Amino acid sequence: MGYGECWALQRALFDAVLRAKGARAMFADEAAAAIPVPEPGPQQAGWLLTVEHDPVYTLGKSGKESNMLVGEAYLRSIGAEYYHIDRGGDVTFHGPGQIVAYPIIDLERVGLGLRDYIDRLEGAVIDTVAEWGIAAGRIAGASGVWIDPDGARARKICAIGVRSSRYVTMHGLALNVATDLRYFTHINPCGFTDRGVTSIEREAGRKVDFDDVKRRLVRHLEEKLNVRIYK
Repeated sequence: MGYGECWALQRALFDAVLRAKGARAMFADEAAAAIPVPEPGPQQAGWLLTVEHDPVYTLGKSGKESNMLVGEAYLRSIGAEYYHIDRGGDVTFHGPGQIVAYPIIDLERVGLGLRDYIDRLEGAVIDTVAEWGIAAGRIAGASGVWIDPDGARARKICAIGVRSSRYVTMHGLALNVATDLRYFTHINPCGFTDRGVTSIEREAGRKVDFDDVKRRLVRHLEEKLNVRIYK
């Protein structure tokens, strides 16, 4: 799915969760309003979108334009888009071979604060990649999931950036499964100049089943968030 289309869907679902809480919509814009979405039911905390995007770079609200190392004309020449958006974090890349997961949920319904929520997203990814024999962890002060986090070759396998309003979340995580990592050479990923990026396939040294990774990630998100996720 294209990023713009998915962002509009996120905003529509986000507003639906806010309305269910009796709160005013945050994104009463034309793109989001044009998407009909159901109101969450009495036992429903929200939605989880899992997406594989067309090539796109996104810059968070606190990000620095200087971390985008090429211009928009060059991005168009390689078939990539660029969006300045409202999540936390700096610049990152989304594209084929990467699972992007957007939980749009009411944290109060699942009994979580924002910091604990982010920890649990990271934990779900750590448990997922461990199923391919990959040891991953965290770096203090740097969100996301890292390989060799305490070593000289720390490299990010999953980026995390969220937005929360009235304890309702949007945006989420991007796990590199079979991503073409050359796309990351056009940015300072997440604002870092001294740390690399990697993928499950690079770390495992073999091809992996993309859909299998997605199924396992969803299962670990269920466990960590203590919810039932269903289609």
